[in-house]
Amino acid sequence: MSSVIEQAGRARGAASALATASRKSKDAALVAMAGALVARAGEIVEANAADVAAGRAAGLSDAIIDRLALDPERVAAMADGLRQMAGLPDPVGEVVRGSTLPNGLELRQIRVPFGVVGIIYEGRPNVTADAAGICLKSGNAALLRGSGSAAHSNAAIVAVLRDAVESQGLPADAVQLLDSATRDSVKELMRARGLVDVLIPRGGASLIKTVVEESTVPVIETGVGNCHVYVDKDADLAKALAVTLNSKTQRLSTCNTAESLLVHADVADAFLPSVLAAFAEAGVTVHGDAAVQKYEGVVAATEEDFATEYLSADISVAVVDSLDAAIAHIARYSTGHTEAIVTDSVVASREFVARVDSAAIMVNASTRFTDGGEFGFGAEIGISTQKLHARGPMGLPELTSTKYVVTGDAHLRS
Repeated sequence: MSSVIEQAGRARGAASALATASRKSKDAALVAMAGALVARAGEIVEANAADVAAGRAAGLSDAIIDRLALDPERVAAMADGLRQMAGLPDPVGEVVRGSTLPNGLELRQIRVPFGVVGIIYEGRPNVTADAAGICLKSGNAALLRGSGSAAHSNAAIVAVLRDAVESQGLPADAVQLLDSATRDSVKELMRARGLVDVLIPRGGASLIKTVVEESTVPVIETGVGNCHVYVDKDADLAKALAVTLNSKTQRLSTCNTAESLLVHADVADAFLPSVLAAFAEAGVTVHGDAAVQKYEGVVAATEEDFATEYLSADISVAVVDSLDAAIAHIARYSTGHTEAIVTDSVVASREFVARVDSAAIMVNASTRFTDGGEFGFGAEIGISTQKLHARGPMGLPELTSTKYVVTGDAHLRS
């Protein structure tokens, strides 16, 4: 028996215990996990230092090193996230709908945990605590497979979390870390159908594509964001400038950062000089179509540029002749994450909302708002860009399934 299958079997046992755990016991475990992270921050930071040193030696970029690095403040932030999770409503047992049927049967559809959730993720060790916490709160056992670049950090964090969970009378195997030394554990996890109920990949396009295409376990696709901002002919250009800059420059390396800007031809001459100057000041390289290339400092955009999730100080920019052309461009290149329209036209905004097929549509607002915390969910395991089982930011309810409970009094079907 492989180690992954053995761990998945233990996770199923833990999931059975979690499914009937009270909110009080789960919240106590989350608070204990938070306290343990702070109390043992020193050993976590020490383990992380080994990963950072190895990453620098391997030539990882400064951006990746920044996502990898932990300090006492970041560990404290991880703990705060767990405490906040403890304060959220427990989705397990919630009645989604219910009624008394004409024959007297009482019908209820209630939320239940998935069971065992496998999470495959890259880089950021803070995801280890976040994922363990949101799985536990929703009654699921977590099988965590982080990247090799964060192996020491993840091992230290999971050791702390397991001790804390067990101290509150819940099974330590509710949180398990899979080996990240080779890709074998990923392959085995993707094929553990029957032991693992769902997989959630968090990372770059290549990782997500591999998991979606090769897994026999059901997958919730998350994350890749080639997000667009469309500046309509009826836009307030001052608002358009503010929304565009915030969408692109507030944080470069997130999936809800804008990677493409579309500008209606009627306002292009008025808007492009100001937005291009602002991009230049912010150090953003513009990859533009022919209409944009007449301005200084613009790099000629390729087909690939319009399809790219840069996660860097780059953006593709195109001029479109109509709302229809903007929607067609988005349909061609979008990854279905988040798109924004800036306009004072109610008709244009309604058409954009109705016709653009993405998980989130922003009207006169930054793409950066697509986030569980910003939506008021309080916790998020990722942002789903598919349509089943969930779409958009995935909070606690999205980590549950449902079952029907039908209660009768010797009811018989005739």
